[in-house]
Amino acid sequence: MVMAQSLFMSLKQQRDDPLIDVVAPKWSLPLLARMPEVHEGIPLPVQHKELGLGKRRALGRALRAHKYDQAIILPRSYKAALVPWFARIPRRTGYRGEMRYGMINDIRRLDKRVLYRTVQRFVALGQPGDVDAAPAIPQPHLAVDSHNRQRCLEKLGLTTDKPIIAMMPGAEYGPAKRWPTDYFAELARQLVDRGKQVWVLGSHKEAPLGDAIAVSDNIVNLCGKTELVDVVDLLSLCEQAVTNDSGLMHVAAASGSSVIAIYGSSDPNYTPPLTDRAQIIYQNLDCSPCFERECPLGHTNCLNDIKPDSILARIE
Repeated sequence: MVMAQSLFMSLKQQRDDPLIDVVAPKWSLPLLARMPEVHEGIPLPVQHKELGLGKRRALGRALRAHKYDQAIILPRSYKAALVPWFARIPRRTGYRGEMRYGMINDIRRLDKRVLYRTVQRFVALGQPGDVDAAPAIPQPHLAVDSHNRQRCLEKLGLTTDKPIIAMMPGAEYGPAKRWPTDYFAELARQLVDRGKQVWVLGSHKEAPLGDAIAVSDNIVNLCGKTELVDVVDLLSLCEQAVTNDSGLMHVAAASGSSVIAIYGSSDPNYTPPLTDRAQIIYQNLDCSPCFERECPLGHTNCLNDIKPDSILARIE
């Protein structure tokens, strides 16, 4: 069984297809349940950036009974390797990181020239040893729950009588990854004029952005009103999803939506949506990608020069 993490994963070879358990933050467990490849999601009882040595030790000891064959530790931090070590998993695989020799006993060399994308680096850890070429990346898939989808429609008062365009205006990283909110609002108005409806999706932090966009009928601000798995189900009803480079972009891609992904300070070659149904909008300016939270030049032309009309043309 492989125990995989956002923090680590573990694998036990009980059959031809290994069982994969994933240790991850509690908030992500419902999403893991939508992944057919995952046997079980196991909550990590610590907060973000918390060491929680006692909690990690207790979890590791509890996991000894599972008799995992291998742990694949995705982050390169010291604390990420603690639970597999406490669990006494015989093979603990990960990249060389923060002084964790001994805790990681299957140490891999990370060649960023070969493994440029984050997903390539993680998938490569599942290979027998160091790789000389980037591995093939299967497209992810999140299962849709039709019963929960209907529940969401009824609870939120949504209808499907008009074609639906989803908008995800947030990006936790910073404003240099966010297409201007007034551009989203203008695009939403144009879509409504063409007989469509717009659902704005995001967390409660994006609710003010949603309010700024949902300024007319047939534009609904759902930010903060849904759980992450609800977003998966609602996206399955959408004709297109217009999104910044964000976590929800990847959720939309794995939900089967057609994605229009707008990139600013980041690099679409580094973190692309993993779907054949994606259109990438990227200016590729001389100053791009800078990977900064805010534009160091003060103009954010990488996003400001992408006008709503150009996105409308992509949708149509």
